Amino acid sequence: MTRRSFVKTSLAANAAAAIGQEHAASVRFVRRQGKNLVGPDGQRLQLRGINLGNWLEPEGYMFLFEEGPASPREIEAFFNELIGPAAAEEFWKKYRQQYITKADIDLVRSSGFNSVRIPFHYKFFLSENEGFGLLDAAVAWCRQAKIWIILDMHCAPGGQTGTNIDDSWGYPWLFESQQDQELTIEVWRRIARHYRDEPIIIGYDLLNEPIPHYPQLLKYNSQLEPLYRRITKAIREVDKNHIIILGGAQWDSNFKVFGPPFDSNVVYQFHKYWTSPTKDVIQEYLDYRDRYNVPVWLGESGENTDEWIQQFVRVLGENKIGWCFWPYKKMEKSSCVVSIPKPAHWDEIVAFAKLPGGTGSAEKRIAARPSLEHSRQALEDLLDKIRLEKCRVNSGYLKALGVKQPSF
Repeated sequence: MTRRSFVKTSLAANAAAAIGQEHAASVRFVRRQGKNLVGPDGQRLQLRGINLGNWLEPEGYMFLFEEGPASPREIEAFFNELIGPAAAEEFWKKYRQQYITKADIDLVRSSGFNSVRIPFHYKFFLSENEGFGLLDAAVAWCRQAKIWIILDMHCAPGGQTGTNIDDSWGYPWLFESQQDQELTIEVWRRIARHYRDEPIIIGYDLLNEPIPHYPQLLKYNSQLEPLYRRITKAIREVDKNHIIILGGAQWDSNFKVFGPPFDSNVVYQFHKYWTSPTKDVIQEYLDYRDRYNVPVWLGESGENTDEWIQQFVRVLGENKIGWCFWPYKKMEKSSCVVSIPKPAHWDEIVAFAKLPGGTGSAEKRIAARPSLEHSRQALEDLLDKIRLEKCRVNSGYLKALGVKQPSF
């Protein structure tokens, strides 16, 4: 054998070995295969999931704040006013430690779910600190319970919606700010690098419900897929294993913004709330799936009656669409897996939350506020009541989803 042929043979062998290693690594992960998700065992995977909302991105209505603070920063400011910034900061650290625990993940498993979607605020991943510590613990619990995970950037830098759900400043500034886009890309690169070897994570949901349906904002539709491409490129530089999940514009409902899939391991996501629970409302997503031979997935739905949920789950199942309903836990309501009991003095807190805010109203607010003792007791009791053993399991909700009532 000549030196040249030997070199060619060696290079070919090395290339084949590298491809073989890459393939061996990839089969450890959930992956796209045509219109389906396929597990490491090679079998089709039908997701039945629940969203762990209100954990790493609090929302006002889940605390019964139907009026007043709605976004994470508004709720945080309100709690600062109630018990002081130093005490509130300590409260939130405990809250994030106690809202989702191993017991919660075990309940998810015993209830018959096979996956969770974890919405998060980007701010927790600006450095190697709290965000990764919280997620690492959840990953370990899910690995042990055999619960698949989807990571969802619910609150992107600048905001992708301009509403309370992304903690933005009243406008989707992400699409106007190159700096915010670069930060979004960097946070996803950091997360992907950290979890690139973790098979229990299915993939990365790049932006939750981007671009509302308001006519003034539709001009940003043309920017969405190019931004997705940039984020995906950065992720693929450090992680070739995990699925990329792309939500449509207008609250994840509009797939007309998409061309053909630009990545070989991609899933397209839609959300549906408050529509009729019939096939016609998902037909456009079925058409996209058929046109491009790619999986589609329902990333959020719910906040409705048990009857509606049961009907919609049936339609999704008949059309082989995996789902992840919203949410796992919130206060008092039954449209969730478990309900948090109302803490002591909470009616006082809710009533105070309705009043106009701002330091310009300081005198009126000081006169109307709950006593400092009641405020402290309320938030201390909230920390106790969010623990699973203090919550109520909603059997009707679980029955509607077609999962089972756990022994609890």
